[in-house]
Amino acid sequence: MCSTSSTQRPRVFLHSSALFSGVFSSSGAARLVLRLGESGVIELLVSSQVVAETERALRRKAARVLGHLAILLDVSGCRVVPNPGLEVVREWESLIPYLPDASLLAAAVAAGADYFVTLDRQHFLENTLLMSDPPLRIGTPGDLVEWLRSRLGAVAKD
Repeated sequence: MCSTSSTQRPRVFLHSSALFSGVFSSSGAARLVLRLGESGVIELLVSSQVVAETERALRRKAARVLGHLAILLDVSGCRVVPNPGLEVVREWESLIPYLPDASLLAAAVAAGADYFVTLDRQHFLENTLLMSDPPLRIGTPGDLVEWLRSRLGAVAKD
């Protein structure tokens, strides 16, 4: 599992479900995650696959906010990392049989992410095989916010 020292900004990889939620709603934990990136508290990461998936979903479900995607990615300082090759993705397929999501996990691990933020219960949050020994922290936007609060509390005690 990746770990960061208390002086490094945590590197947070956004799944397309979390990015969609952060763009779609102007409030809530997913939007707060984007604001934390904007303020420099965390370093946000996505792959080009995440951007493409989010754009497709917004076109289909919320076209009126599609224009916000590029703006929020920019102001949040979100960095686009490379999509992994198929051979790397196949290494994660035993934990996540759905290849597109195996690709996102592979991208997050390759980018050195400390936390993977998702709202996908089926392939991530309720995947007992993956969650029994995850390669990095995995949780919802709200879980990330709680984790960050606990880290800040630990730093304040030092």
